[in-house]
Order: sequence, then C-alpha cells, then structure tokens
Amino acid sequence: MQETESRADNTPRESALEKLAQPEESHIRHVIAVVSGKGGVGKSSLSALLAVSLARDGYRVGLLDADITGPSIPKLFGLYQQPRAQNGKISPPKTALGIKVISLNLLLPNEDDPVVWRGPLIGGAVKQFWTDVLWGEIDYLVVDLPPGTGDAPLTVMQSLPLDGLLIVTSPQELAVMVVKKAIKMARMLEVPILGLVENMSGLICPHCGKPVELFGPSRAQAVAAETGVRLLGTIPLDPELSRLGDRGEIEAYRVDFLKEIPRLLENN
Repeated sequence: MQETESRADNTPRESALEKLAQPEESHIRHVIAVVSGKGGVGKSSLSALLAVSLARDGYRVGLLDADITGPSIPKLFGLYQQPRAQNGKISPPKTALGIKVISLNLLLPNEDDPVVWRGPLIGGAVKQFWTDVLWGEIDYLVVDLPPGTGDAPLTVMQSLPLDGLLIVTSPQELAVMVVKKAIKMARMLEVPILGLVENMSGLICPHCGKPVELFGPSRAQAVAAETGVRLLGTIPLDPELSRLGDRGEIEAYRVDFLKEIPRLLENN
C-alpha cells in the first residue's frame, strides 16, 4: 500500500517530462479534452457538440477521437471515407462545417470491426493522431477521451499540450463517484479544468411538457460546489439529439452554453 501511494505522489512530476511538439506542417492554438472517467455519460456527443459550436462561431476546428477501442465520432458526423495519405502523413476528412476529424474507425475496413489492443498500442495510436495527422491551421483541437483513467487519458494528459479539460457527468450518484476520480486525476497531473457539464439531466415529457427525472434529481450544483469545478450547464435527454446522431447529422444540433468555452480559455 505504501509503494502504491509513492507512485501516485510521483505522477504530477512525471507528467511534466514529455510534451509532444507541434505536429509538422500544423499550427494548433488550443487543445481541449473532454473527459468523464465514467462510460455512457455522453463524452463523444459533447465532444462533437463542442466542435460544432466552435465551428459555427467561425473557428477552425479539429476533432481527435482518442477512444481507440470504442470510437464513435465518425458515426455522429456521417463520415465513412478513409483519410488520404499525403507525404507520409494522414489528411483528415472534413465534416459539412469543415471540422477535421481523425478516428481509428476511419481506418478500419468495417466500422463495426473490433480493436483488440493492449495499453501501449492504444497510447501509441493517440500520439500518432497528434504527430502524423495534417491538422494544418487549427484554432481548437477537441480530444474525445475514453472512459477510465488508463492509457489513453493518461497519454493525452501527459503528452499533449492541453489548455483545459471539460468534465462530463450525469445525475446518477454512481456516475458522480467515478467522475470525481477523473477530476482528481486531472489535478494530480496539473491539467486545468474549464468546467463541468451534466448530461442526461432529466427529460421533458413530450405529452405533458413536465420534466421527468429519469436518473434522479440533478446533482450538478452540488457536485460543482463539492469539487470546486465551475458548472457550465446541463443538457437534458433529447430524442432529437439521438436521432440526429444516428443519422450522422449532429451538426444540426445546438447547445448554447458551449459558446462560452473560448472566453473561459482566455480567462483561465
């Protein structure tokens, strides 16, 4: 037990040792990662919605799907074509709004093929998506992280020059417990946290118009107060968002409070 605590104490110092340089032939101004620690709370949807919000405001945006074994970003945007190779680098496809996207699912023969990789390969793939992709001129690169506090999140937090994290949770107490692990991990690694978003925060009944607390009452304010993380907003369960995501048309959906992210970065 004592040895485990010693390794944990060393983590912040180790995290400062290796930061990847800017990719060749690219210039990325800001990097934002979306993290939860808990699976199934909507990190990929929020990553996509953040990228869409930034693109709608005229920023040049890239979206890096770091969920190597469970990639879903291309499906949300209706992207299926494989990236082109250009001078030994990967040229990412663009969405309708011009968002540049890279995901392992774009490199597989079939979108439902599994990726059965161990940790070192996963971390290496994440690094390659940074170094070997022709991102070009990007104002914001959004990184969609997988659940947990393992190889991919650790690689991103240690190796990429992150400007901040967006934390995603849901009203369930079980989700909140796991999300707190991700918050503590970020603070151990000295990565700035921009704010907290509560997803799946109730449902508006389509028949009576009253809110329905499917996963219990919102805990967003309480979690923000307890952890000291700024609450950015809540997103209710919306069948329209699911429908648009399934059809690859997530760019048609808007979340207004995400427009505040550039201002928060400047003031961070």
